[in-house]
Amino acid sequence: LVEDVKAAYNGDPAALSYAEVKLAYPGLVAIASHRIAHELYNLDVPLIPRIMSEYTHSLTGIDIHPGAIIGKGFFIDHGTGVVIGETCHIGNNVKLYQGVTLGAKSFPLDEHGRPIKHIQRHPTVEDGVIVYSNSTILGGDTVIGQGTTVAGNVFLMKSTPPRSLVTRTEEGTVIRTREVHGHGMGI
Repeated sequence: LVEDVKAAYNGDPAALSYAEVKLAYPGLVAIASHRIAHELYNLDVPLIPRIMSEYTHSLTGIDIHPGAIIGKGFFIDHGTGVVIGETCHIGNNVKLYQGVTLGAKSFPLDEHGRPIKHIQRHPTVEDGVIVYSNSTILGGDTVIGQGTTVAGNVFLMKSTPPRSLVTRTEEGTVIRTREVHGHGMGI
């Protein structure tokens, strides 16, 4: 949690102290609860992790399934409306803004028409990714490459190379790789 507090403090210019982050940031409440619920989930404790996540969801507006795997230095800025699915894998030093969904596409059904459990349904978000407000990323085969920035209001169901910039235009979603030129970063 120390790395999560630091990520919030360093990732938000409005944060004036670690104490403020610990006491007033809903994203920190959500990730702290998630880290405990996730450990219980991994121990196959029934029901309690889900109750914890739903209680936290009711307090913060942030819905993180206890099965999601989340690395260190995770920061949810503002947070209302964030949804992170059960089989989501999130790397280190990832930042999400309000309204982000890391969800599933349609999923396969068994011979009785029931969803098949324990398969990767949600995206993988690699280290150093930033996802801005109201973006939706879907699918278990979707990997958001390390260092990628996803702009606001993007709907994405395909993988990106590392260090991409994903934007929305009138023609649809555009994925551009970013290359380093000289001293700065070009696009």
